Amino acid sequence: MHVNDDGTTTLGVGLISVGWMGQLHTRAYTNLRFAYPDLGVRPRLVHAADPAEARAREAVEVLGYDRASADYREVLDDPEVDVVSICAPNFLHAEIGIAAARAGKHFWIEKPVGRGADETRAVSDAVDAAGVVTSIGFNYRHAPAVEYLRDLIASGKLGRITNVRGHMFADYSSDPRGALSWRFVRELAGSGVLGDLMGHLVDLVQYTLGPVAEVSAVTSTVYTERPELPMGTGTHFALVEDGEMKPVENEDYAALLVRFRDDAVAAGAVGTLEASRVAVGPRASYGIEIYGTNGSAHWDFERLNELHLSGGLGEADQGYRRVMARHGMGDFARFQPGAGTSMGYDDLKVIEARKFLLAVVGREEHNSNLRDALSANEVVSAAERSAEQRMWERVPAVTGTTSAGAASSARSAESSAG
Repeated sequence: MHVNDDGTTTLGVGLISVGWMGQLHTRAYTNLRFAYPDLGVRPRLVHAADPAEARAREAVEVLGYDRASADYREVLDDPEVDVVSICAPNFLHAEIGIAAARAGKHFWIEKPVGRGADETRAVSDAVDAAGVVTSIGFNYRHAPAVEYLRDLIASGKLGRITNVRGHMFADYSSDPRGALSWRFVRELAGSGVLGDLMGHLVDLVQYTLGPVAEVSAVTSTVYTERPELPMGTGTHFALVEDGEMKPVENEDYAALLVRFRDDAVAAGAVGTLEASRVAVGPRASYGIEIYGTNGSAHWDFERLNELHLSGGLGEADQGYRRVMARHGMGDFARFQPGAGTSMGYDDLKVIEARKFLLAVVGREEHNSNLRDALSANEVVSAAERSAEQRMWERVPAVTGTTSAGAASSARSAESSAG
């Protein structure tokens, strides 16, 4: 970390795994100067690691890193690296996250941080011990319409929240020829769609409504075999013709009944959450519907620049109206000049990078963190236990999250104690 003569701070960036997500993190760092020219933080692309020679070479020749290595440990050992993006496959997240914390590197890591709550807790403990700043790839929470929805709920304009319906339906594995990547192998991925998509949905719900207290779940595996894809080749969108069939070891579909904690903004509310990676029709339909005693709202990622709001109780027209993302909603004004000109997926990662780096330099703490990742994974792990035992499961409480209601309650308790 270097403070420049003009008062800005330069942070050396390391990248671990130069796949699609690693490229996306890199673009986010690069685009910060365009969306936030007044940020006061300048990321410098220093060192990338990937065991695939072609990807390591791409990191330097295309993405613009100063150097590249095959071993991620060389990134963590580099004294010029201040922050690290961890974009490796799920089964490496805990190992690399713990190593990054022990190396004193602040890190931005994709979810799920661990293959279940136990691994995630181990990373969280290492982070707490090292005192490093973290941020999690929960990008959907950064959509301006979602930020606006969170404010509406917190202000009470929807009244008392009664119930929520959330879904994350994708078709990336709807074709039975879809490759058996690491995502379908329990040792490598842990759970299937629970960790991959449901973790995102749980964070979205907890960020807007507050922490989940209890779950009851059911899961199913729609395709029990898939053609194998060699590690390090292709993506989880790849189709394989006449490949060797291997067993799918985790779930394709999951549904949860949830109850919210008493300290949540949605205290007393209940809901249903569904996730599927084999849905035919939805491409990336990730959304929430929130119902209150004075109104309701729904948002879907496939139309991320729109929020549908109902009229208030007693109004002549209580039906839905479409509200377009605009200035005053989240960080929309940083990317587009006015309503109707849409933001995109990459922009959400730029917002995520901003929140991460500002937390690193100690200016703001609006970023998601390891406690949010642990909280989401506790819900996922409880859902796995529930599906196996066919009964309701309590979700252990996690402090220090950014969940709606719980964070403010925790701050109030700390102030009272002080």
